[in-house]
Amino acid sequence: MIVMSQSMLDSVQPSEPDRETAVAALPRVRHYLNTHDHSTVRLTVDDFEREELVVPRSAVRLFERILAYMAAGAGTSIVPTNEELTTQEAANLLNVSRPHLIGLLEAEKIDYRMVGTHRRVNVESLLEYMRRDDHDRRSAADELTRLSQDMGV
Repeated sequence: MIVMSQSMLDSVQPSEPDRETAVAALPRVRHYLNTHDHSTVRLTVDDFEREELVVPRSAVRLFERILAYMAAGAGTSIVPTNEELTTQEAANLLNVSRPHLIGLLEAEKIDYRMVGTHRRVNVESLLEYMRRDDHDRRSAADELTRLSQDMGV
C-alpha cells in the first residue's frame, strides 16, 4: 500500500522552459498514441547507455495529460484513486475551505468514513464529485449563454 504524504498532493508548477518542452513534446506523444495500439510503450532514455524502458500504455496516456497541463502552464498533482485523504487534503484539492468540505460530506455529496473522531475522504468519490460539479457548472453556463442569445443580449 502506498502511504499518502503531503508531497504527493503538492502540485508541480512548470517553469517556462518546462512549459516550452511540454508544448513541443505533446503533439509527438499524441501522434504516437493515435497511431500505435500496443499495450506497452518502449521509451529510450537518451543518456550514455541509451537504456530502454517498457511502460504500460495507460501510464503514457497519463503522461499525455500531464504534458497537456504543463503546456498550458498549469500545475499538476498525482493522487492514487484508492487512497483516503484527510479533510484538509480534500479541501485543498477542491480549493475550498475545510468547513465547506465538511458541509459537502455531511450532505452526502462525497463519500467518507470515520476513523475515530476523524473523517477520511475517499479519493474516487472526491474525483466523481469534481466531475459532477464541473458538468453542472458547464451546463449552467451553457444555459445562460442560450438565454442570453434568446434575449438578443
